Amino acid sequence: MQTQDKLSDKQLSDEQSREVAGAIREELAKRRISRQALAEQAKLSLSTLEKVLGGRRPFTLATTVRLEQALGVSLRRSPVVVTPPAANDVAPDSLGSYSHRAVTWLEDLYITLRPSFGDKDAIFAYRTEIAWEPKVPSLVFREGERTDAAYEHSGEVAVPHQSGFIYLVIIKHGQHRVITVSRPTVAGEMYGIISTLRAGPGSQLTPIAAPIAYVPARNIIDPAVGRIASDHANYKLYRDHLRRTVDESFALFLPA
Repeated sequence: MQTQDKLSDKQLSDEQSREVAGAIREELAKRRISRQALAEQAKLSLSTLEKVLGGRRPFTLATTVRLEQALGVSLRRSPVVVTPPAANDVAPDSLGSYSHRAVTWLEDLYITLRPSFGDKDAIFAYRTEIAWEPKVPSLVFREGERTDAAYEHSGEVAVPHQSGFIYLVIIKHGQHRVITVSRPTVAGEMYGIISTLRAGPGSQLTPIAAPIAYVPARNIIDPAVGRIASDHANYKLYRDHLRRTVDESFALFLPA
């Protein structure tokens, strides 16, 4: 498993990735097979195949070998040139040991949606940016435009290879807040659970968990933020996103 993980992390150069992509397109055209069929034969997701063919993600050696085995031809017409990651381009093991180039698809500005803790009929919406921070180095997230600005958070993003989930983690003065979300859908949305503390009267804090959704801001015509009441134009859209979390089993909430 460790050998395979190391192989998966080795990326081809931009030039060789373009060369491999061109060779795959030629084979698809000659054989008149679909990208979906090739992805299934190579045991890859169609999303991964589309991204590498479109130049949105570099080929790795592991992906290239799978495609060569599926097609029965060599796709590498020149010696492999592996681009080593920069010293500040790989996240620490505690966050998943991912390279920056491997997670650029997560970098975006999201509208974050969760139930309002103070009004059971409203939805709380704010902005969250996920971006690479070389000083850490890792992906980090930063919240903004919250009506309760005093509670705006920032933290690190863990992307482990095995679980298939993404963790937005805050550890501050020993206090922990964890958001566990799915990997993005085709439209870039992520759904999951937030586990945090609810502020009550005075200094009272109560543990609370709730569904949460991250929707790319570009997917919403008017990405309103704040406490969204039931009469707001965006309420139904936001509610539908939150309901997907449970209705489509991105997360489960068990009865007591």
